[in-house]
This record gives sequence, C-alpha cells and structure tokens, in this order.
Amino acid sequence: MIVLTTEDGRELAVNADLVERVEATPGTVLFLVDGRQVTVRESVDEVVERACSYRASVLVAASRLEGLPRQSPARGRHLRLLPTDGRPPGGGGPGGRG
Repeated sequence: MIVLTTEDGRELAVNADLVERVEATPGTVLFLVDGRQVTVRESVDEVVERACSYRASVLVAASRLEGLPRQSPARGRHLRLLPTDGRPPGGGGPGGRG
C-alpha cells in the first residue's frame, strides 16, 4: 500500500498493484484497474517513486522469507485426484480400480 493525499487533504492508502496508470492533469489522477479514478496532491513522479519503493520492499521481504527453513508436509499425507462421477475412490471397478 502507498499513502497519498487527496485533494481535500485526507490521507488515502492505495494498493499500488491496482494502479493501472497515473496522469498529470490539473491534479494527479490515478486510474485503478477497476475503473475508479482518484485525484491526489502528489506529483506523478512522487506516486511512481512510492509505488517502486513499495514494490522493492515486497521483494526484499520475500527474499528474507526464502532463507527460512521450509516445513516438510505431514508424513503420510498426500494429495490425490478423486473421480468426478460420484464413485468412491479406489472402488467401482474390477480389482478395486475405477
């Protein structure tokens, strides 16, 4: 999230991943991917800098997580495909196969 200032002086936190583009008009307008528009006091350069800093902080945090030991899955627990025709797994056919 990046914190920006609306035209009337309120602070607004915006999800930087949802900003499609930023345009300099009489104000700075953020166009969000859902079609909404937000006008802020910060310049286009300031918005871009904050979005880049936010993205960099996410990448740094992710790289720190990569160094943590991973937990192995619980012993004996595995994912398996189940039939979609309502038959119980492993049953319904000769020799117990589907």
